[in-house]
Amino acid sequence: MSRKEKKNLTRIIISLVLFAIIMIVDKTIILGNIFFGKFGWVLPFSLYLIVYLIIGYDVLWRAIRNIFHGQVFDENFLMCIATLGAFALAIYLGVTGEEIEGFDEACAVLLFYQVGEFFQGYATRRSRKSISALMDIRPDYANLKKNDTFVKVDPSDVKVKDIILVNPGEKIPLDGIVVKGNTTLDTKALTGESLPKDISVHDDVISGCINLTSQIEVEVTKEFYDSTVYKILDLVENAASQKSKAENFITKFAKYYTPIVVFIALALGIIPSLITNEWSVWIYRALSFLVVSCPCALVISIPLSFFAGIGASSRYGILVKGSNYLEKFNKANIFVFDKTGTLTKGNFVVTKVLPAEKKNEILALAAIAEQNSNHPIAKSIINACCVQDIESGYTLTNIAGQGVVATKDNDVILCGNEKLMKEKAIDFTPTSELGTVMYIAKNNQFVGTIIIEDELKDETITVIQSLNNMKAKTIMLTGDNEEIAKKVATQVGLTSYKASLLPQNKVAEVERLLSEKKNKEVLCFVGDGINDAPVLMRSDIGIAMGAVGSDAAIEASDIVLMQDDLQGLSIAKMIAKKTMHIVFQNIIFSIIVKVIILILSAFGITNMWFAVFGDVGVSVIAIFNAMRVNSKYKLVDNKK
Repeated sequence: MSRKEKKNLTRIIISLVLFAIIMIVDKTIILGNIFFGKFGWVLPFSLYLIVYLIIGYDVLWRAIRNIFHGQVFDENFLMCIATLGAFALAIYLGVTGEEIEGFDEACAVLLFYQVGEFFQGYATRRSRKSISALMDIRPDYANLKKNDTFVKVDPSDVKVKDIILVNPGEKIPLDGIVVKGNTTLDTKALTGESLPKDISVHDDVISGCINLTSQIEVEVTKEFYDSTVYKILDLVENAASQKSKAENFITKFAKYYTPIVVFIALALGIIPSLITNEWSVWIYRALSFLVVSCPCALVISIPLSFFAGIGASSRYGILVKGSNYLEKFNKANIFVFDKTGTLTKGNFVVTKVLPAEKKNEILALAAIAEQNSNHPIAKSIINACCVQDIESGYTLTNIAGQGVVATKDNDVILCGNEKLMKEKAIDFTPTSELGTVMYIAKNNQFVGTIIIEDELKDETITVIQSLNNMKAKTIMLTGDNEEIAKKVATQVGLTSYKASLLPQNKVAEVERLLSEKKNKEVLCFVGDGINDAPVLMRSDIGIAMGAVGSDAAIEASDIVLMQDDLQGLSIAKMIAKKTMHIVFQNIIFSIIVKVIILILSAFGITNMWFAVFGDVGVSVIAIFNAMRVNSKYKLVDNKK
């Protein structure tokens, strides 16, 4: 709790104690009767005024200040008019010899209004915790290498290619590549992932992570204003500017609603009084009407609900660029996926070797041919090979579009596709297996076949099934051939798919889907955020997967899933759904209760105490309801 919040809490407690003492004494011995005559009101007025000024001086000041700034009709103005009017009415009743009524209620209005403001601050602080953890990734300094020493400098002063030192316990200030040392990084603030990440030489590191174990030296690849940490901070800080339709509606509603109720209250106080000549009765009803008409419950709780939703999302490594995207995502019912790196892991593995009894021999021969290649397919063969020391000394010749020829003395090893086998006149056995197929031959004799595939992510099937159960359409757009695309679509359970698409074809396909969807339908594109930036920007909601370090993803997408985990979609959907439920609950509850109490106040059935509940009570209930958004959301564990 900040000093300001402690000060406000102390002020509320002091005022509440004083108010309770004065009111108990007043109701017991009637303070207005201690001094008889026209000035009997002075004593209760003086005592209640002390409480009024202690609890409400800031409200009075804000109302006066806003009037001079042209912002007349706000909650501060309504509170001041209602409470000062109640004081004036009580003085009038005292001067005319009637029973004094209004001092205690005026104090109660401001007292409970401040209680509501305090709870709002508490709720906002609780919702801000998740975001403030993200804001803590901002680096304070960088240890820049100059000659053989390291100097602390501002991160913005470091240039690309500079070497920086990161000690254990320090934040990595800029994106770069490790050039010296091995360590473990805490990436929780960025990704929400609780498990630390091991890093060694040549690995990429991103700004905002915390170095846990060992000292490392990093070669900077991006200046501070292009770094991951800066882009994320900029995204979070500007999220509040992207308002939802519900927030914009409430803002416009309050703009017109407040002056209307002020004039209705004025009419309620004057017109019936002119007819009945009961000025004190109708003015009291008008003041009660003003108190309950304050739109605090809506103006406070609706933005707070969205703010809590954005905070809850960030706790799970989901960055939402604004409440408008959270609101829109609740209606998302068309999910278009890229395949590689989104539905699949993006890394190739050997899934089958034919014939199986020659598996070790086939892999060993293929490893000889692919040992100097950095291609993902070559790496998958090397990883699958059980031979510790791959035989060297071969001359490796790469034949574009066909494969590799490895020669040594009288041995010739072929590793490639059908074209290579046909080119070298090898009598091979073609396979109908799906995936990337590599045929292996030695000295003109066919040896066997290796099938290589891109692995599905562990959570892909569960997440797609979950979306299908929500009656959402799930579509895959991929550059892979028809056979591979069909196998993945069937295995995962997608609604439909399109194969053999170039990047520009993906954009055209999304354009077609957008033109065919209904007005209320929302299309989301989920991709890796690098090659898919044009499609991310064109869709209703662009969702970037595993986008830490990807400038294109952060800039082009509307929602960023910092972890490379599709379950973020399910979590984001749950948060969006709960946020919108609570928003509509608060709107309906606040309006219904206020309308009822407004009618009762206008007819004199309720007094100002009941009006206080209609304002502050409803606000507090709505605020606590909004806080439910920032609760825990259960992830489905597919790894058990």
